[in-house]
Amino acid sequence: MASHLLSTDPGADLSACDREPIHIPGSIQPHGLLLVAEIASDLVVAGAGPIESVLAADWLGRSVVDLLGQDVQGRFDPMPVGSSSLPGTPVTGLDGHRYDVALHRAGDRLLVELERAADAPLSSGEMLALLENFAIGFERAGDLNALCARAATAFRALTGFDRVMVYRFLDDDAGRVVAEDRDPALSPFLHHHFPASDIPRQARALYVRNRARVIPDVDYEAAPIRPALWQDSDLSDVAVRSVSPIHLRYLRNMGVQASASISIVKGGLLWGLIACHHRTPHSLPADIRAGATVLAGSLSRQIRAKEEAETYRERLGLRGLEDAIAPRLSSAPSLAEAVSHTRRELRELLGGDGLALVEGRTVLVREGRCPPDAFLRDLVDWLRQQGGEPFSSHMLGAAYLPAAAHFAEASGLLALPQPEGPGMLLWFRAEQPEEIEWAGNPHKSVALTHGETLTPRASFETWREEVRGRSRHWTLEEIESARRLGRTLLDADRGRRLRELNGELNRTVAAKDVLLQQKDLLMKEVDHRIQNSLQLVAAFLSMQARAAGPGAVADQLGEAQARLAAVAQVHRRLYRDDQIETIDLSRYIGELTADMKATLGEVWARQMTLDLAPVLIPTDRAVKIGLILTELVINATKYAYPGAMGPIAIALERHHSRLRLIVADEGNGKQTVGGTGFGSRMMLAMVQQLGGELEMEDNAPGLRVVMTAPIAA
Repeated sequence: MASHLLSTDPGADLSACDREPIHIPGSIQPHGLLLVAEIASDLVVAGAGPIESVLAADWLGRSVVDLLGQDVQGRFDPMPVGSSSLPGTPVTGLDGHRYDVALHRAGDRLLVELERAADAPLSSGEMLALLENFAIGFERAGDLNALCARAATAFRALTGFDRVMVYRFLDDDAGRVVAEDRDPALSPFLHHHFPASDIPRQARALYVRNRARVIPDVDYEAAPIRPALWQDSDLSDVAVRSVSPIHLRYLRNMGVQASASISIVKGGLLWGLIACHHRTPHSLPADIRAGATVLAGSLSRQIRAKEEAETYRERLGLRGLEDAIAPRLSSAPSLAEAVSHTRRELRELLGGDGLALVEGRTVLVREGRCPPDAFLRDLVDWLRQQGGEPFSSHMLGAAYLPAAAHFAEASGLLALPQPEGPGMLLWFRAEQPEEIEWAGNPHKSVALTHGETLTPRASFETWREEVRGRSRHWTLEEIESARRLGRTLLDADRGRRLRELNGELNRTVAAKDVLLQQKDLLMKEVDHRIQNSLQLVAAFLSMQARAAGPGAVADQLGEAQARLAAVAQVHRRLYRDDQIETIDLSRYIGELTADMKATLGEVWARQMTLDLAPVLIPTDRAVKIGLILTELVINATKYAYPGAMGPIAIALERHHSRLRLIVADEGNGKQTVGGTGFGSRMMLAMVQQLGGELEMEDNAPGLRVVMTAPIAA
């Protein structure tokens, strides 16, 4: 290394590379030409390169149409606003050579670049056949490594460079050469790593926007934009844009005289590069560059397909293991027992070297290689501060410093918190020491000269670094599998709690069922005794009436027997039905009148008609209505037809929340409803307790008595 490079100087600010405005270099490479025109006027206001010898000596201030003989503005008019670059029609220069034309819009400026066309370009058919052949080879590659190897070979055949590398960006923006095709005389870079500072952030952004870049000769002399006041033009889309001096020095230090880069963009993100190197000056004409860009798109699609296939296979394998474990997790009586019974399967599911379950500050389960319990308790306290999502790291010591003392068994961690509980599942991965081959010392990627100028490292000899404190990476599918496992554990925990609640509920219901059965038995016994007592009283009344003989006493005893039948009928209904709070009034009245018909005799039974609407009514109100109906029927039989018998019509109607009980006869129109006798007083008291009214109407002939009352109290 040259002595003037202060390679270990901490003053070498790598962020200066990220701040370099490489998109506005103010110049172009001399193998092309550039015209800068104002879009509004179409007049050329600046340019770069040998314009005078190719287009015209008086080019400045002329229109693009005059210089190129084509309507450049018209090419952009039908294009959407987002389209900033288009191919133009090739032109023949004053020097007799043909030039490829590319058009770009940059704000209010139109940029026209010209490059000398290949002397013997491939025809469209030849290019299409070549690209199709390469694409078929990509499709037939068995895996991602084979695909990248085929890509390196294909791009070298297409471009003719001495070395072609497939360069993949890593998670930390460093890069790794995953495939290489080279001249045997060159030293290999396969599997070598390059630090992130080799390709600064703004350069990576340009690679996404401008998919192909060529440097035919690193020792070129830049052609500045003239006049100088236009050197602030944004040349991001210009292929002949000049290159950072730091990058040119970088290539010289590698022994590279010409280079090309074709971007591999997957899903809008820069996946990697096709990096091409040549030991002597080497150009890449526009047609080959366009073909390489198309081929890179085909490669990107195959990379996506191979990665998705690998992801699918991994997901399928994990799903199979999850499905085998899930029933055992769900059937266990607790989370601790569920994990304990499946500890080995759970550890192997996510490829862990160790597994632990910690609840609160208690370590309940350990499996495989795990750190000490004291460390686990402190680790879980720290993890709970990080949030509820699964935490994963293949460098735990970098995120949690106390883990540095436990690299051997805990360099990697995947932590799954219990969503609705204090538990946390921990998968550990042991340290996996790795020797990384760098293309030169990555810690000397740039340095300061004595003149305070940033320069790239001078050596790209293989530099090996042993990396400690890291484990195998956790894949996205493994992390997603952990999430699914968390949902399974949550469902299992909820299922256990639900089963416990159901068990308690069933026990409570069973106990209440026993009490209800005991209550039912008691009520049936009470009802049975009441029914027997009512029947006994009715029998005594009947015997007393027969003993008294015809007359007022016998009549009064008969009326008492009828009233008693009304009460007894309710008790019979209660004894038969499970529903004791309410009763169907129509059925009750039907059965009550059946009893009255039996008491009054067959002739009266034929005279009585019923028209009853179903009405559900509280039981205590049914007793009162039954007594009222009994009294009205008794009155009709006593007073409507003196010494004879006639029709008696009984109706029950429902009107919203009220009911109407109607008893009508066709007799002489006389009843003692408002009388002073016991029956009348009792009936009026019952109507008042129901909150109802009692009305008597002319039935022409006969009397119509209507009792109206609320259905519920």
